Amino acid sequence: MDPAGGNCELRLSLVNNIMDTLGIYAQIPFCASKCSFCNFSSKVAPENVFDAYCDALEKEIASLPLGYADSGIPPAICDLAVDTLYFGGGTPSLLGVKRLHRIVHALRGRFGFIDSPEFTIEVTPGSVDDQLFSTAPGLGINRLSIGAQSFDDRELNVVGRLHTSEETRELVRRARHAGFKNISLDLIAGMPFQTESSWRKTLLAALDLEPKHISIYLFEIDQKSRLGAEVLKHGTTYHAAAVPGDDFMAAAYQTAQELLAGAGYIQYEISNFALPGYESHHNQKYWQLKPYVGLGAGAHSFDGKCRWENETRVEKYQELVHCAQSPIEEARVLSIDEQLEEFFFLGLRQKNGVDLKVARRQWGESKLSQWEPRLSALARDGWIERRADRVSLPVGAYLISNEIFQEFLLEQQPPLIFRTE
Repeated sequence: MDPAGGNCELRLSLVNNIMDTLGIYAQIPFCASKCSFCNFSSKVAPENVFDAYCDALEKEIASLPLGYADSGIPPAICDLAVDTLYFGGGTPSLLGVKRLHRIVHALRGRFGFIDSPEFTIEVTPGSVDDQLFSTAPGLGINRLSIGAQSFDDRELNVVGRLHTSEETRELVRRARHAGFKNISLDLIAGMPFQTESSWRKTLLAALDLEPKHISIYLFEIDQKSRLGAEVLKHGTTYHAAAVPGDDFMAAAYQTAQELLAGAGYIQYEISNFALPGYESHHNQKYWQLKPYVGLGAGAHSFDGKCRWENETRVEKYQELVHCAQSPIEEARVLSIDEQLEEFFFLGLRQKNGVDLKVARRQWGESKLSQWEPRLSALARDGWIERRADRVSLPVGAYLISNEIFQEFLLEQQPPLIFRTE
């Protein structure tokens, strides 16, 4: 029986023919420890809080699309067929199999899924037990994203990671033995005490494990992490003085590009490399402005024209959901100009860039023509490459991509349709 009413099979057939498919992101904001470099809204919490959070997630899922209607968001997004599912955080694997099963069951009861959707779960070494591996096929989990970060034990230790490099290797071996083929590793350049030699060893150790996908992130120096804030004030806590500088970061990024390309990995996005056919389909939705629904505290959603985000504080999120109130903190309708902004600065993160024919069909020739002087100037100065209607960043400009993206930002703000005080 279709939980939204009507014939589910017919409804999904129509959706697949005339509309986009949907990605679902479930936010699990709990970690076993809080790394000094972390700038996400995750928290360390005892296991006894997990059930209450899962209760709230189930209630939020069951409330859709009524929860959207209360915030002025068109409910049609809930009728799309789901082809990607991503459990992130935090460390979702900390929930354990029974709680993960509850969430998956709730999602399958509310949404229509295509056969064998891409289903990613983020894990860290030490957070995965054999039960998760044995039940993963039944849950539909077919992709692991492992937070390796480094294969140098000193670097792992000083930022608060609880695992060693050998435990990462062991996790990959166990995952392969359990039948996982699609494994991704996250690595971070710019960790305290990292050197050219240790970074190269980390890259080679990752390649030796032959993952299908590798993400390379540069350490972000900002106020949102304890380490970043300490670097900004030129302090020494959290080994801030041992964080390498910008020149090292640039060299480390280029070393990663060279080594991964030599091993057959395609850099399909600024931070992401994959063997052919193993790109993250879920993450591509973000860069290609495809619809996705975010569930849980702090999760974000997008339907093509509107963006909304949930209350970030776990306790407040749970309180709202249990009181039958929408957990959405803010929602905005993007103007056409804002939509075009995002088309450029998100789409240009991809190796293939953007196709202006797509923009022309969606927003019209007259609207796109307003961007031509900007595109011409950037192409003339070598910051973008343009071949007919295909616009992309030169590979050599990836390191300064944020500065280039600034050229696609307008000062105006999109209209607010909902906000809680």
